[in-house]
Amino acid sequence: MENKSPEFKFIIWTVGVLLALLIAIVLHPFAIVQAGQRGVVLRFGKVNRVMEEGISWKTPLIESVRKIDVRIQKEQIEATSASKDLQTVRTVIALNYHLQADKVGEIWRILKDEYKERIIDPAIQESVKAATANYTAEELITKRPLVKDSIKAVLAERLLREYILVDEVSIVEFDFSPQFNAAIEAKVTAEQQALAAKNKLEQVKYEKEQRITQAQGEAEAIRIQAQAITQQGGQDYVQLKAIEKWNGGVPTYMMGNSVPFINLK
Repeated sequence: MENKSPEFKFIIWTVGVLLALLIAIVLHPFAIVQAGQRGVVLRFGKVNRVMEEGISWKTPLIESVRKIDVRIQKEQIEATSASKDLQTVRTVIALNYHLQADKVGEIWRILKDEYKERIIDPAIQESVKAATANYTAEELITKRPLVKDSIKAVLAERLLREYILVDEVSIVEFDFSPQFNAAIEAKVTAEQQALAAKNKLEQVKYEKEQRITQAQGEAEAIRIQAQAITQQGGQDYVQLKAIEKWNGGVPTYMMGNSVPFINLK
């Protein structure tokens, strides 16, 4: 048999490579799963296995791959509920969650990729209603951290049954009816006015006590002076007062143009 020329061999090799590439493109026998994802392998539409991150083989024409994100995701939703005192409450909740990585096959089998609409959103509504029913509208404001913990506890228990793990829950906003908001504003204003009046009353009482203390001191001083006059016949006390009032001048007696007269006796 005549040897094939190098040019013919190169053509055959090139055609083989192109054919292999074409088959690979058409049949797509490999699947690439990105970091933070899992690949659910479906064989004729039924969950067969779960692929980890990286490149994995799948049977062409028989198997397909659905990629699911297992990183932390965020969902924000508005829920309407009633407080313990029957006030209407509009609550905006932000939820951070992630799917249980080793259960993505079960998640897909039961929910496919509709777990947000079918599980998470209704669970948030349910947990908010359960939590707010235990607090009055005013307590929802003053005890906000406790309300958040209550919502998180109910939500975590509910979602865990569906292999969804809660990372954090935040109350973005509480909103009430215009009538309740007006009532709260009026109450705050009244409390501020009452506090100002109380402070004013305390100031008046303090000033009154100061005046009483001062008057008691003065009365005690007068009592002591009166007692001294009574006990000593008054002479020493009169002399003391005279000395206190003496301005240092010399007593004089003036008669016409005569000079001052000092009684040396």
